[in-house]
Amino acid sequence: MPTLQFQLAGEGPLALRIDRLVIAGWTGRDAGAVNHHIRELEQIGVKPPSTVPCFYPLAASLLTTAPLLEVPREDSSGEIEFVLMAGPDALYVGVGSDHTDRKVEAYDVTVSKQMCAKPVGSEVWRFDDVAAHWDRLEMRCWRTRHGVRELYQEGLVTRLLDPRDLIRHLHAEGALPPGTAMFCGTQAVIGELGGGEAFEVELHDPVLRRSIRHAYRVASLEVAP
Repeated sequence: MPTLQFQLAGEGPLALRIDRLVIAGWTGRDAGAVNHHIRELEQIGVKPPSTVPCFYPLAASLLTTAPLLEVPREDSSGEIEFVLMAGPDALYVGVGSDHTDRKVEAYDVTVSKQMCAKPVGSEVWRFDDVAAHWDRLEMRCWRTRHGVRELYQEGLVTRLLDPRDLIRHLHAEGALPPGTAMFCGTQAVIGELGGGEAFEVELHDPVLRRSIRHAYRVASLEVAP
């Protein structure tokens, strides 16, 4: 299983062994809006989730801090998520992108999420340092498409379940097991959903006046006809 090297803000290097990777879906804080969207998608043939929120277990080896993401074809796109990572004695929060194959997603969400590596930034915060003002945090994503860089997603973390509530949905005891990394939901897309040559994600803390970021380029592999 991968051991990833991070910088813990204000403290220095941090090595985290990740044995389990989970993508949380349908994590909106407004349950009524989530159920309404599920019904909308069901009308166009998208199978509803078995539970809300739901959790997709992925191979831990998909997690990467690399600046280059290689994907098959050009049917994938990124989306900003805050990422919880449990160490042996502390919980950390980072920023990542649930890069997903959108063509495959139309018929199998689980497989679509396994199709692409999951980028995560190399700097993290202690969750305890932001827990008291969690709802003030801001999420942003920029996409570069056809050479043009534009804001792609933006919103407060309040649109998503509080991390402590999300963890309790996954584990009733309310603790994320050491060695677990969990992507925790995203923001609505500004404009058209779709791929690009590069994505940049940012989690901003206006209280402590700091941000963690990650940028990566996307390379489409040649696929034999």
